[in-house]
Amino acid sequence: MNEPVIERLTGVYDANGTLRGELSYWIGARLGRRHCALCDVTHGSVREKPAWRAACAGLAVPMTTVHLDERTPEVAAATAGTVPAIVAHTNTGVHVLVGPADIGRADGDPARLVEIIEAAARTAGFAWEGSPT
Repeated sequence: MNEPVIERLTGVYDANGTLRGELSYWIGARLGRRHCALCDVTHGSVREKPAWRAACAGLAVPMTTVHLDERTPEVAAATAGTVPAIVAHTNTGVHVLVGPADIGRADGDPARLVEIIEAAARTAGFAWEGSPT
C-alpha cells in the first residue's frame, strides 16, 4: 500500500476558541467583518447543527473541529495561512485536504461538505482507514 491512509480528520475554524475570541467572531460576523465558512457548515447562529453531527457520523473516520488557538503544532504548521481547513491525519503526516474556497462551496450544508471531503480524498489518492484497498 503506497497511498496515504486517512486515520482521522480535523476541521480548523478561522476563529479563536476563547470567550473573547468567540465573542469577537460573533460580533464581527454580524457586522459583516468576519466570516468562517466552516462555522457556517457546523453551526447555526449559536449552536452546533444536528445535521453536522449526522454528517460526521457518516464519515469513514472520526472528525473533530478546533479553533485557531486549539490546534496542535502539526495542525498549526499544516494550516498556516490556510483557514478554515479540513486536515487529514494520515500514516504519512498531516495534510490539508480541503481549503477555504472548497469549504465555501458547501454553502453551509454539512452533507455537501462531506461530499467535498470525500471527493478531495479521492482526488488526492488517499485511502480511508479500515476500507479495502
